Amino acid sequence: MRVEIWSDIACPWCYIGKARFEAGLAAFAHRDGVEVVHRSFELDPKAPAATDIPVLDMLATKYGVSRAQAEEMEARVAAAAADEGLGYRSDRIHGNTFDLHRLLHLGKEHGVQDALLDAFYRANFAEARTLGDPAVLSEIAVAAGLPADEVARVLADPDAYAQEVRADEREAAELGATGVPFFVIDRRYGISGGQPAEVFRQALERAHADGAVQLLPTGDAEVCGDDGCAVPGK
Repeated sequence: MRVEIWSDIACPWCYIGKARFEAGLAAFAHRDGVEVVHRSFELDPKAPAATDIPVLDMLATKYGVSRAQAEEMEARVAAAAADEGLGYRSDRIHGNTFDLHRLLHLGKEHGVQDALLDAFYRANFAEARTLGDPAVLSEIAVAAGLPADEVARVLADPDAYAQEVRADEREAAELGATGVPFFVIDRRYGISGGQPAEVFRQALERAHADGAVQLLPTGDAEVCGDDGCAVPGK
């Protein structure tokens, strides 16, 4: 069984959703036969690579709210992250994630894609590191298991793995994904949003037993899309 996950490193519900999916996968009896592949999806492809824009300022502008209201929104997402045992800081910097996606494709070739994605999520959300800095990206990627010379090569060549990132994004559009995280099981089942772990477990069980192609009726769940990220109510 193959599970493909479209996500963006800037997406808090992708960060939280990955943890929930992994909890659901851990409870799935046939988990050893599941291959997980991470696919690229940029929420803000026009964002500059290097920026000093605080996430709170970006949220206030995007949603037309005050800084205090943006802080309240972030606090509610932070609480959801804490429920999954995840660190979450709101003093992050908003920026472009294209280089991170390109490195994730390099990570896939070396068998460390999942570990690298975890490292990027942790650096962004739990540590608020400056991911627009190539030196920071290189340090994280090498620590996750990538060869330093190959990381340097990719970061120096903007065309390296660019086609692979764009192909993932085209595929997401073809599959009808308008936000992330978006999970596809064996190209037969689609699950949108950061669903509870039990929803993922049930979906895996159902996909294992049934060959029908369908979008699972999972109801409302938090996603990030062009209009922003859903925020849980008070």
